[in-house]
Parts: sequence; C-alpha cells; structure tokens
Amino acid sequence: MSSAERTEYFTVEEYLSKEEQALTKSEYIDGWIRSMSGATLRHNRVKLNCLVQLALKLHGHRCQPLDSDTKVRIDQKEKKRFYYPDAQVVCDSNELTSVFQDHPVLIIEVLSPSTRRYDLDEKMTAYLTIPTLQCYLVLEQHQPHAIVMLRTGNGFLRDDVEGIQSTFKLPFLDCSIMMRDIYDGIEFTADCVQELEPEYDVS
Repeated sequence: MSSAERTEYFTVEEYLSKEEQALTKSEYIDGWIRSMSGATLRHNRVKLNCLVQLALKLHGHRCQPLDSDTKVRIDQKEKKRFYYPDAQVVCDSNELTSVFQDHPVLIIEVLSPSTRRYDLDEKMTAYLTIPTLQCYLVLEQHQPHAIVMLRTGNGFLRDDVEGIQSTFKLPFLDCSIMMRDIYDGIEFTADCVQELEPEYDVS
C-alpha cells in the first residue's frame, strides 16, 4: 500500500541503497520515491489466500509465487521503476540473492482506498509493458470482483469476474482459480461495498 509521495530525485543506486537500510518499504518511480503504508487484515487475507492457492497449484512447477516483500523492476529506456506488488509469479527467476524480479508472468494487486488509483492506472500501464507478463490480476477486497488483464495475440484483454461462485483461468500456468478460495474468510456487507472503478483504456 502506498502513502506519501516524495519529489526529491534519487538515482536507482541511491534508492536501492536506502532500501537496504530502511525500516519501511518504498517504491521508485523514475527518480522519485513513494513510501508504503501498512495493509488491513482484510487486504492481507485476500493476498495470502491468493498465494496459498498459487502455491498449491504450482507445487513442483518451475514457476513459483512470491509475496509482497519482493520488488518488480521495470528497466526500460523511459521507465525506471521498482514496485512492490502484493504477489507475483516468476518462471525465470533472478538469482536467489536478488531483492527484485525482472521477469514476472503474473502480477497481483489488491485494491485499497489509498492505492486503487495507482493500481488501476499508473501501475497497470507500467506492468503491461513487461515483456514476460501474461496476466495482471487486480482484486477488490470489499466485494468478490476480479479484473483479469490477460495477454492474447491482440494484446491484453480485460475480463471482469464477479461473484463468489465464479472461476477464472490462468492458461499460461495451466490452472484455474476459484473466487471462493480467494475470498475465503472474508465477509461482505452493504456497508463495506465500494463503487467499482471505471474501465481504463489500456490499448
């Protein structure tokens, strides 16, 4: 989860050095640093449910899930980014001593009031430029709703999956995920339902 933004410029090397000493996590966006805040129990439960399901389905597979302690690096000509997604899956991992990954095939973000604008706009745009990425999965925490951005021969296509009994496929991992497993232990009430975000143009 992201909080305050800082406008002082830092090089990538300065950022990584600061991260080694820092007590809290920060993300790096083209020279400036955005600090991260803590997450709610609801947010963490949705995230952990995803990781458990992926760990079970990918047991013995060369592709493995990683939690939110591992950064994703986006290193392109006009973009130098380090993000902390809520979860990711990598099949071609960096070295075991690396603190970031370059080749995720799946990135997962759980929406919260402080991060949904970033997750649905800035981060989505950046993540979809990663050559290895096959799916960007965005999860609401206050209602059973998933935005599945899946790579196809015609680019990324969006599928909105709604309802606790629904299922969505991750064909590149040869598995399916049930919404009831993602939202296991989560109670939904009228008071906590949030209005869904409008669709973003990612063409």
